[in-house]
Amino acid sequence: MTRWTLVTLGVLFLLGVATVALARLLGKSGSRGSVVVSIVSRWLAAYVLWSFAGGLARTYGLLVEYYSPAFAVIALLGAIFEYRAHMRAGRERGLVIFVGVQLAWLVLVLLQNGLLIAGW
Repeated sequence: MTRWTLVTLGVLFLLGVATVALARLLGKSGSRGSVVVSIVSRWLAAYVLWSFAGGLARTYGLLVEYYSPAFAVIALLGAIFEYRAHMRAGRERGLVIFVGVQLAWLVLVLLQNGLLIAGW
């Protein structure tokens, strides 16, 4: 089981690297196609990492519940907003949305499992 997990993560990582390289080859660094491929790669990697971390945390009892499909919907919406911000205000503004959504998801998961309100 662990071997397959590591192989899957390795393949997804290499696929992301190849996708970004292909985007750079097909167009200049800031072209719409390159931006779309980079954003999709980034959100796909985030989904894989969050799912992997959430599954491990549930397995070892750190989290009571983790619902991975909810992040898939949030990632899709985040990617759309990141693309729009990137096209209107530049790369940095898009990355702010990416990081902000990741932090919001972390807070949501911690609240869902009662880890942020333990001292109240």
